Amino acid sequence: AVEVPKDGIESFGAGARPPVAISINGHRWRSRIAVMNGKCLVGISAANRRESGIAEGDLVDVLIELDEEPRTLPEPTDLSEALRKNKGARAAFNRLPFGLKRKHIAAIEEAKSLDTRQRRIAKLVSELQQSSA
Repeated sequence: AVEVPKDGIESFGAGARPPVAISINGHRWRSRIAVMNGKCLVGISAANRRESGIAEGDLVDVLIELDEEPRTLPEPTDLSEALRKNKGARAAFNRLPFGLKRKHIAAIEEAKSLDTRQRRIAKLVSELQQSSA
């Protein structure tokens, strides 16, 4: 993780955990500021270190910008159809944070069989429906 000066984060005027775009060596990704033990941090995953050509412990120049672009995900057609049939589940899904939406969509898309995919969609819709009740 890279520590970011707190006054720099405050200058964004977007709260304690603003969405940011991080660039290292020409590689750019989107994240949020994390706050741990009073420090503002940006995590750098192994994949982002690899793409940036850096190793853990390297001293690097990091460009951090406020990310004002909406965070959207392509929604699988079969998931959209299942959510269209259940307004409560759709409303609950729309309220989920971006990261949770991404996690659920990835689980559906990673299914190796159509049966598994359909089960995962049904389970998600059921959980969303229960959370909206």
